[in-house]
Amino acid sequence: MNTADNAAGPQFKELENVKRLPILITLIIGAFFSILNETLLNIAFVDLVKDLEVPYTTIQWLSTSYMLVVGILIPVSALLVQWFTTRQMFIGAMVLFSIGTLVCAIAPGFPVLLVGRIIQAFGTGLMLPVMMNTILVLYPPEKRGAAMGSMGLVIMFAPAIGPTLSGLILESLNWRWLFYLVLPFAILSVLIATVYLKNVSDVTKPKVDVLSIILSTVGFGGIVYGFSNVGDPEGAGWSEPKVYWTLIVGGIALILFIWRQLVSKQPMLNLRAFLSPMFSLSTVLLIIVMMSLFSTLMLLPIFLQQGLLMTAFAAGIILLPGGILNGFLSPVTGKLFDKFGPRVLAIPGALILVGVMYLFTTIDLETTKGTLILYHCIMMVAISMIMMPVQTNGLNQLPRAYYPHGTAILNTLQQVSGAIGVAFFISIMTNGTKDYITNPPVDVNLEQLPTLALNAGIHNAFKIGMVFAVVAVVLSLFIKKTKAPEAEVQQKAALNPSKG
Repeated sequence: MNTADNAAGPQFKELENVKRLPILITLIIGAFFSILNETLLNIAFVDLVKDLEVPYTTIQWLSTSYMLVVGILIPVSALLVQWFTTRQMFIGAMVLFSIGTLVCAIAPGFPVLLVGRIIQAFGTGLMLPVMMNTILVLYPPEKRGAAMGSMGLVIMFAPAIGPTLSGLILESLNWRWLFYLVLPFAILSVLIATVYLKNVSDVTKPKVDVLSIILSTVGFGGIVYGFSNVGDPEGAGWSEPKVYWTLIVGGIALILFIWRQLVSKQPMLNLRAFLSPMFSLSTVLLIIVMMSLFSTLMLLPIFLQQGLLMTAFAAGIILLPGGILNGFLSPVTGKLFDKFGPRVLAIPGALILVGVMYLFTTIDLETTKGTLILYHCIMMVAISMIMMPVQTNGLNQLPRAYYPHGTAILNTLQQVSGAIGVAFFISIMTNGTKDYITNPPVDVNLEQLPTLALNAGIHNAFKIGMVFAVVAVVLSLFIKKTKAPEAEVQQKAALNPSKG
C-alpha cells in the first residue's frame, strides 16, 4: 500500500503533459452509446413480440441477459484492467459492442438477436470500469469532480433519452434501425480512440485466480438473475424455484468469493478498499440512493401507462425533462464538489430527495402531467447532487493501486442494487395492489377498482422509497471531504524537501 502511495505523486506528474480533453471526449462518446443501448430497446418490446413471434417473457431476456452479463463482467474487470492497457481495454470493449450491434441489426430471429445483445453487454461491462478508472488515473484529486461530472452527464442522460429516442425512431422505422443508427457512432468511437486515446493505466499482470472468477460469476450472476426474475408478471414471484434457488446458490458463491478475496495475497477484487471509511460510507449511501432512484424509474412509467393510460412514447416524454436536467447538472455539481467538497451537495440533496419522495406518495389519477414532470425534475436534481460527488469523494480516499478495485466494487454494487431495487419495489407495488383488491374501501367504484388498486400499490412502494431517502439523509451527515493518499504524500514532501 505504501508503495502505491509513494509512486502516486510522480505518476501524476508524468501525466501532466497528456492531453486529457481528447481522452475524456473519446470516453464520453463510447460510454454514451453503450449506456444508451440499455434502455433504447425496451420500448420496442411490443414490436419485437409481433415481429419475432415469441412471447413477452422470452423477449424480456433481451433486457435480463444484458443486465446479467454486465453484472458478471464488472467484478472481473478489476483483473482485466491490470492485464491490458487503457487502449486495449477501451478499443476491445467498443469493438465488441460494435459487433454485437451489427449482429442485432441483421438478426434473422430471436436467438441471434439475443446473442447480439450478450456481445453488446460484454462491451458495456468492460466499458464502465475502464471509463472510471481512466479518470481516476488521469485527473488529480482536485480536478476529478468536474471530470466525473462529465461522465455523470452520460450515465444519467443516455438512459433517460433512450425511451424517447426509441419512440421517435419507431414512429417511422422498424426496430432494426435502433441498431443501424447506433453502429456508425460506435465505429466512430473506435476510430477516435485509435488516434487520441493514450495508455494511462499500470499493467501489472497479477496472477489469474480462476476459482475467484468462477465464484464471482456464479455469485453476482445468480443474485442479479434471481432478483431480475422476481418481477416476471407470469411468474410466481419469490416462491418461483428459479428465483430462490439462484439467490441461494448466488449468495453462497458470493460468501465464498468474499472469503477468498480476504485471504488471498493477490485478490481479484481487493475488498480491503472497504478499510477506507469514506469509501465504505459512500458505497452504502450510493446503494441506498440507487434503491430510491429505481423505485421512481420503475414505478412512474407503470403509473403513467397503466394508471393514466399513456403510450410508452408519451410516458418517455414526461420523463425526458428530468433526465436532461440531471445530465446537464452533473458537470455543475462536479465542479461544485471540487470547490466546496461533498457535504454542501450531499446533505441538501438527500433532504430534497426525502421531500420529493413524500410528494410522490400523494400522486393520484387527478395529478396533472405538469406536476409529474416537476416532481421528477426535482428528484433528478437531488440525485445529481448526491451520486457523482459522493462517488468521487469515496474513490478519492483510495490509493492508486486500489483504483481498479474501487471502481469495480462501486459499478458492481450499483448493478446488483439496481436489480434488487426493481424486484423489491415491484413486489411492494404488486402486494399493495392485491391487498387493495382483496379489501377495497366500502364506497369504491368497482369500474375503477383495478386502477385505484394500482395507485394504492404504487403509493406503498413510494412510502418505502421515502424511508430509504431518510436513511440517505442520516448517512450523508457523516460524509467528510477526503484527501487522496497521493496528495498527502506530495504535501509531506513539500513540508520536508530534505527527505525527498
